[in-house]
Amino acid sequence: MNVDVQAVQDTVKKNSEHARSYYPSSTMRCDGKRVFRSQAARDAACVIDLDPSVLLWRCTTVRIVELDHVPDFEVVYDNGATVLVDAHDRELQADLASMEEATRRRNLSYRQMSREEVYDGFRLKNAKDLLRYGNYVVPLGDRLRLLGALDANGSMSIFECLNAFQEVKPVAGLASLILNRYLEVDLDEAPLGPETTVRRIAP
Repeated sequence: MNVDVQAVQDTVKKNSEHARSYYPSSTMRCDGKRVFRSQAARDAACVIDLDPSVLLWRCTTVRIVELDHVPDFEVVYDNGATVLVDAHDRELQADLASMEEATRRRNLSYRQMSREEVYDGFRLKNAKDLLRYGNYVVPLGDRLRLLGALDANGSMSIFECLNAFQEVKPVAGLASLILNRYLEVDLDEAPLGPETTVRRIAP
C-alpha cells in the first residue's frame, strides 16, 4: 500500500495545532467549539469577548470557498451586523478588496484586526485577568448585596466592592459579574486595581 507521507505529516500537524490550548481557557460569548489557530488569534478573541457591543462569536464557521479561506471568527454585534474577523497575524491569500467583496456577497462584512487594536493599552491584559475567572458563578446573595450597594452609592471602587462578597471568593465574584455584564469598569485606562471605579450596568 502506498502512503503519502507528506499528507500524513500535514494531517498530524494540523490536528496537533487544533489540539493546542491557548491562555486563557475560558470564554464568555463563544457559541460552539473553541478552536484557536494561534496565540494571536486567542488574544484577539479576548478583546472581542469583552467588547460590550458583541452578542456572540464563533470560531472558524464560515468558509470563503472561492478564496480558500476560513476567517478566525464570525462575530455578531448588537446592531445586527455579522462580521468575519481575522487576527493581525493572519496571512491572506487574497487581497483585502477581494475578501471584502466575497463576504459582502454573503451579506456579511470582513475586517482584519490590527496588532495595535489588540496589544496597545491595557484592554488585553485586563481581559485576560478577568477571563481567568470566567467559570465562576456568583450566588444570588452576593449579587444582590453588591448591586444594592451600587444602586445606593452610584459607583464604588473595586476595593469597596470586595466587601460585599460572603459566599464566593471576592475577586472571582467581582470578575464574574463584570464578565456577565452586571458591572462595568474601564478596561483601557490602566490595569485593574483597588482604586478602579465600578458601576452597575442598567438592566
